[in-house]
Amino acid sequence: MAFTLKSKYSPQGDQPKAIEQLTTNLHQNTEHQTLLGVTGSGKTFTMAGVIEQIGRPTLIMSHNKTLAAQLYQEFREFFPENEVHYFVSYYDYYQPESYLPTSDTYIEKEATINEQVERLRHAATQSILSNENTIIVSTVSCIYGIGSPEDYSNMAVLIEVGMQTTRDEFIAELVGIQYTRNDIDFGPGAFRVKGDIVEIHSPGEEAIIKVSFWGNYIETIAYQPYEETPLQPLPAKYKDVLRIFPATHWISTREKIKEMIPRVMEEMQQQKEYFLRQNRHVEAQRIEERTKYDMEMLEEVGFVKGIENYSYYLSGRQRGEPPFTLIDYFSHVDENFLTIIDESHITIPQVGGMYGGDASRKQNLVEHGFRLPSAADNRPLKFPEFEEKVGRRVYVSATPGPYEFRNSTNGELERLADVKRARELPSTVVEQIIRPTGLLEPPIELRATANQVQDLIEEVEKVTAEGHRTLVVTLTKRMAEDISEFLRERDVRSEYLHSEIDTLERPKILNRLRKGEFDVLIGINLLREGLDLPEVALVAILDADQEGFLRNETSLIQTIGRAARHEEGRVILYADKETKSIQNAIAETQRRRAAQQAYNEEHNISPESIKKEIHPEMVEDKKEHLKEAKKEERQHIDPEEQEAVIAQLEEEMKEASKNLNFERAAELRDEIEELKGK
Repeated sequence: MAFTLKSKYSPQGDQPKAIEQLTTNLHQNTEHQTLLGVTGSGKTFTMAGVIEQIGRPTLIMSHNKTLAAQLYQEFREFFPENEVHYFVSYYDYYQPESYLPTSDTYIEKEATINEQVERLRHAATQSILSNENTIIVSTVSCIYGIGSPEDYSNMAVLIEVGMQTTRDEFIAELVGIQYTRNDIDFGPGAFRVKGDIVEIHSPGEEAIIKVSFWGNYIETIAYQPYEETPLQPLPAKYKDVLRIFPATHWISTREKIKEMIPRVMEEMQQQKEYFLRQNRHVEAQRIEERTKYDMEMLEEVGFVKGIENYSYYLSGRQRGEPPFTLIDYFSHVDENFLTIIDESHITIPQVGGMYGGDASRKQNLVEHGFRLPSAADNRPLKFPEFEEKVGRRVYVSATPGPYEFRNSTNGELERLADVKRARELPSTVVEQIIRPTGLLEPPIELRATANQVQDLIEEVEKVTAEGHRTLVVTLTKRMAEDISEFLRERDVRSEYLHSEIDTLERPKILNRLRKGEFDVLIGINLLREGLDLPEVALVAILDADQEGFLRNETSLIQTIGRAARHEEGRVILYADKETKSIQNAIAETQRRRAAQQAYNEEHNISPESIKKEIHPEMVEDKKEHLKEAKKEERQHIDPEEQEAVIAQLEEEMKEASKNLNFERAAELRDEIEELKGK
């Protein structure tokens, strides 16, 4: 296998030593390592260097979608010749199925699925099963069940040019892997038929697959990009061989479904009798009706809403065995895959906490007849299961937690403070505190909380006048929104960022800040780890003395680091008292600052701000970008071509209207009117 790292930079500072040490340990099958790297030291570049040296499929775990998106974009730039994918929860809104006994309230599962994120998830799983040179950047979604990789791979339909099959036989195969025929709303997981051509919208592809038949043979297999420019249609790409993966990760063979139905009904009967023995007739009737309905749907169409609750039977597992997850897709192709856990001090506790909340909710559903006991096997991984599955791993953080230190050093180190006292770090803890740019840790100033907002506004105005950006960290969402609104009223361009902002909207907000479309970004917990914002010269932390999760030593060090990519970067802590966390954060910042100063003096380095290109928008913005490009192109056409373009747009408008796509029809209508006016 080969990963080819492309970069105009070469390893500098602590990076060469870190890459060499981490790689050496991995070649020796060291299971646990920690990269203790400060903000701005190029940890991502070091991770990329290790991946290139190791040459194994790699899972990179992050604790939130915003940072995962940033890492995804960076690794795509580092490895343009390899497969890099993004795997996060596909829900923009998610209300899990639950039951509240105190109020006798059943809440049905309700979710809004982001189709673009779903496509990226399918692209990730398809890539790892098709190409071992794959990197997947994921959140903790990778520990949730997604169905068997073996079934997902084995049920893929393999087609090739010249293959003997009829159009109807091919359509039957598509239906068997959960594709539906839909000529009106042709979305992911659908196919449509136009004469001898079958068009498939695979959830994992950025193009429509067009399979044309000549009699009983496949004549051509073409990839047609989603967007076509009216003046210059994008050329189709032709394939000789293609695997069409199932439309859903929860896929199983007809044989397995037929085998599982009697077993499910047997469990239902046992649960019904259990309720009747307790004289709980409502619960007995409920579980019987719900289970019979689900099994009838499975038997008829091979799928049912909530099918994941029967994953125990679909996957052929034993009771209590872990579910299949994205991690199993890696081990399916290479048992020696690499796992990098970014910002591990947060990601590791997240992984550990997922199972408990899910188990409690499922228990209520089972106890009151809404689900069978086997539904509890549809769950995230327990932490010991996760540890067993991931194998070799590298923990990456500026502030590693006790778990990382204990595992990397066989208990020699427990916390960050131990690093300061250690005369020599073990080879499995690699410290990367020197920045190639020479940038120092930012100076920190303490100010009283009285009139902190007014004082903040004055500081923001100074920073903005110099053409720089500001990050403001609050304690609550409401406070973030209120301060943002207050700043706007004072003619300060500001936005807020918190967990309720849509998944793929967050990277766009960060890019807008970097471009200077606004000057102040306000948030709570999303402005800490890993965000790469070189334009930020001021970080202001409100109520810094409110000791707790959001203001502990780790959180403060991480937030302070957001100002470490700018040579004029500085931090203001609004606090009325110096808590232990503030003291420790300042002491660690000063230790790192002193090490960088000594390195700069020894190598005659003058600090300079990081200059970094702004990443292009995430994948889902390609359509919008192409629409704008086409619109701009039409504005500069020759007058003699104008009538032909208008006629073509009118045809597109009529077609969109015919297919009930009125929003697109209205957009085309407006473009036609604009061209006619011109």
